[in-house]
Amino acid sequence: MQIILDVLELTLTEICLLGALTFCCLIQLYYSLFVHLKLAIYKISEITLEARKPLSVVICARNEVVNLREYLPLVLKQNYLNYEVIVVNDRSWDGTDELLEELAKEFKHLKVVNIVDGEKFIAGKKFAVTMGIKAAEHDWLVFTDADCAPASSQWLLGMQQPEDDDIEILLGYSPYLKRKGLLNALIRFETFFTAVNYLSFALKGMPYMGVGRNMAYKKSLFFKNKGFAAHMHIPSGDDDLFVNAHATKFNTAIQIDPDAHVWSNPNSTFGAYLRQKKRHFGAGKLYKSKHKFILSFQIIMQFLFYTLLIFLMFFKPAMFIALGVFALSIIVRSFVYPRLLKRLNYPGLRWWFPLLDILLFIFLVFNAIVSIFVKKIQWK
Repeated sequence: MQIILDVLELTLTEICLLGALTFCCLIQLYYSLFVHLKLAIYKISEITLEARKPLSVVICARNEVVNLREYLPLVLKQNYLNYEVIVVNDRSWDGTDELLEELAKEFKHLKVVNIVDGEKFIAGKKFAVTMGIKAAEHDWLVFTDADCAPASSQWLLGMQQPEDDDIEILLGYSPYLKRKGLLNALIRFETFFTAVNYLSFALKGMPYMGVGRNMAYKKSLFFKNKGFAAHMHIPSGDDDLFVNAHATKFNTAIQIDPDAHVWSNPNSTFGAYLRQKKRHFGAGKLYKSKHKFILSFQIIMQFLFYTLLIFLMFFKPAMFIALGVFALSIIVRSFVYPRLLKRLNYPGLRWWFPLLDILLFIFLVFNAIVSIFVKKIQWK
C-alpha cells in the first residue's frame, strides 16, 4: 500500500523518465516479437540428399597451416557429388604451401591459388576472395574460412543452390565453439544475437548482411555487380557489405539446419576479439541508409533502456515501476531467446540470458567508443 501511495507522488521528471523507459521497452519488445520471433518459429526444411548442381567452395588462408591441416579434410570429404575446393594461399610463410601441395595430390578436387609477394595486387582479404572467385569453375560459390569446421558431411548439401533459381544468395550460420570463461560466453552470445538479427530480417524480407564463415552466392551476381569495387578501399566487408549491397527479399534465402552449420574457433583474448569487432564496426558505416537507421535505432533504444533504468534507481518512488518494466521485458523476451539459443546450438547459454544481455550492451557501447578513436585495421 505504501508503494502505491509513493507512486501517486511521482514528480513530472520521474513520470517522463518512466514514460521514456516504457517506450524503449516497447521498441525492444517489437524487435523480439515481430522480427526475431519469425526465426524462432521458422520451419527448418530437411536437407535433401541430392546434389542438384556442381558448386565451388572458396577458402582464403594466410598462415593457417595448423587450421588447414585439421579442418580442410572435413571440407574435402563432403557428401556431395560434384564440387571443387579452392584454397587461396595469400602470401603464407608458415608451411601452408607444402601442406596444400600434399593435400592436392590426395584430393583431385582441391585447387590451390597462390598469391605471392611482388605481384601487383591490393593487399587484403577482398583481393584473395576475388582471386578465388575468378578461379572457380562453377557459378554457385560457398564460402567459409580456414579455421572453420563443417558440422557434418551434409554441409554442402544444405548450402547448395536452392531449387528456386531466382535465389542468388544463401545465408548460413556459424556458431563458435564452447570454451571456458566469461569471454567465450560473451563472444558466443554476441555471435548468436548478430545471427538472430540478420537471419530474422532476411525472413522479414530485409536481408542486410551475411557472415563469410558460412554463406553462398552466385559467381554471376558477383561479376555483374563488379565484385567489391564499391568498398575495396576498406579491409573488411567481403561478406556483409556484399550482401548489404545486393541482397533483396526476392533473391535471398537462409539455411539454419544444424547439419549445415559451420563451427569456428573463437578469439581467446579480449584484445583479439576487440580488433575483430572494430573491423565489423567499420564496415557497418557503409550499409544502406535504411539498414543503418534500423540497426542504429535498435542499439540506441537498448542503450537508452539500460541508461534510464540505472538512472531511475536513484528515484525511490519510480524505482519499483522501473524494475517492473525491466522484469516485463525479461519475461517476454525469455519466451523468444532461450528457444533461439537452443535452435542455434547454444542451449547452455539459455540460463544466462539476462546477464549476458546486459554484458553485451556494455561491450557494444565500449566497442563503439573505441572504434571512434582507433582507425587502423587490417585482415592479417
